[in-house]
Amino acid sequence: MGLLLFIQGCGFLGLFVIIAEAALLSFACSLDTFAAAFAYGSKNIKIPFISAFLINIVCSFSLGLALLGGVFIRPFLPEFLTAIIAFSILFIIGLIKLLDSATKSIIKKIGELETELKFSLFNFNFILGIYAEPEKADLDKSKIISSGEAVLLALALSLDGIAAGIAASLGNINWVMVLIFSLILNIVAIIGGEKIGSKIREKLPFNLSWISGIVLIALAVLNLI
Repeated sequence: MGLLLFIQGCGFLGLFVIIAEAALLSFACSLDTFAAAFAYGSKNIKIPFISAFLINIVCSFSLGLALLGGVFIRPFLPEFLTAIIAFSILFIIGLIKLLDSATKSIIKKIGELETELKFSLFNFNFILGIYAEPEKADLDKSKIISSGEAVLLALALSLDGIAAGIAASLGNINWVMVLIFSLILNIVAIIGGEKIGSKIREKLPFNLSWISGIVLIALAVLNLI
């Protein structure tokens, strides 16, 4: 009943904008997931359904928590300040995504400087390593992403989404719709990415992060309108 009243109160144009913003944010956050799944498929690394489910849940749950965090913080900040913060964070993340290749190259070089990599579930350096090279999530080289490996991969894929989620919720984006779109788009990205990658069987020289960057920058601008 509450959702129905909310929809009726928004009007058609308002509802369209709310849905479009939620869909765009979820789409931008799911592109990295698609790229990682594509890379696995092209290298014949399987993602079982339970692993795909865990990746989807962790990524969407992380985004949902970030959105709720922004909703909680928003009442304590002046409206003009929330708009500036939301714009700044989304714009910076978008810019980083546009420069994704350079960013991941820097992370790889930092990792190479370490003489020894000791694995720990809470080792942030390891999570960054997976962010730069998703294939590293297959720790045992079994060509199958296990449940534990899926969680590590999801944490790495969630890094951008957490920051973007906080920023977007400061800009009054509807977190419920974002969560719904995220759950749908992430599972489609995982399954679709692996299937397409397995058909092609080779890693193509393309990078989807620039699309995500453009979408996030566009959302940043929308927050100022």
